Amino acid sequence: MKDIVVMGAGKIGGAIALMLADSGDYRVTVADRSAAQIAALDRHASISGVTVDISDRAALEALLTGKFAVLSAAPFHLTGTIAEAAAKVGTHYLDLTEDVATTRKVEALAEGAPSAFIPQCGLAPGFISIVAHDLASHFDTLDSVRMRVGALPQYPSNALNYNLTWSTDGLINEYIEPCEAIVEGRLITVPAMEEREEFSLDGVTYEAFNTSGGLGTLAKTLEGKVRTMNYRTIRYPGHQAIVKALLNDFNLKNRRDVLKDLFENALPATMQDVVVIFVTVCGWKDGRYLQDTYANKVYAGVIAGKKMSAIQITTAAGICATLDLLANGTLPQEGFIRQEQITLPAFLENRFGRAYDPEAVKLARVG
Repeated sequence: MKDIVVMGAGKIGGAIALMLADSGDYRVTVADRSAAQIAALDRHASISGVTVDISDRAALEALLTGKFAVLSAAPFHLTGTIAEAAAKVGTHYLDLTEDVATTRKVEALAEGAPSAFIPQCGLAPGFISIVAHDLASHFDTLDSVRMRVGALPQYPSNALNYNLTWSTDGLINEYIEPCEAIVEGRLITVPAMEEREEFSLDGVTYEAFNTSGGLGTLAKTLEGKVRTMNYRTIRYPGHQAIVKALLNDFNLKNRRDVLKDLFENALPATMQDVVVIFVTVCGWKDGRYLQDTYANKVYAGVIAGKKMSAIQITTAAGICATLDLLANGTLPQEGFIRQEQITLPAFLENRFGRAYDPEAVKLARVG
């Protein structure tokens, strides 16, 4: 069994720990500064909890020493500290961050490191980059790559048509920070919450708009090879207009603490969610202009004997599958590793990656 540290005992960290422990191949230590969060972890013989303050560098390095890998499910502003500690003690490092600045820091730490550094291992960025790169690889020449992802309530019941399903800090960061996009072959930044569009899937109408971080490292990988590439978050129609009013008219983009308090006390969480994934690639193959599309919906269900939300399943499965591919030698064992280095078949054939195929795992619907 390989010894793993999961930083963060929240909903995603707990799901990661349970998936890994239930596989029988990993012994997991979950670390969090909150004793209450540690106490709420699922009981499992291969899961233990420890209270650690990430800002205590000595304690953090001691915890990571001798471990096969550390998986960060902590808030995005703490992941850089965890990566530094992993580099110091030579432990493999994986995270879920969507924060562009954090990923750049991880890439710098990975240079010349004897261990692997794999950021952005969740849903978006993460799985979405694996899908987009796979579709793109089948074209002779690329024209456009459009990546769309949303974690949505199955039963929206408020004006925002939204329920909290994951990190509020991460959500706000995506709604405020600049977004990367490739426009006419050049990698540029575009404002978040703009360039709204609508599309339909399975008879349901959605809106999508720019949010930060979703392209991951794929933007640099395909720069100069594609005319247009962008990432947009999927919501039900009406969401964007209200959030823009909160951010701009009420100036809450400069008062993140107020916005966080508002979201967490006005938007109920839900376990009855659905993750919508929609990727479209256009280009030329054998002299013909063609389009290839990946569309999928993953619903809340039962994994490792526990009811999990769709965002828990997809996010935890992403980082667990990446860890598994690292552990079995499929991925390089040192340096910076991009999500697009993982092939889509390898991911979906992995025992954790199969969570993205509801027919394969026959997920039990919640609710």
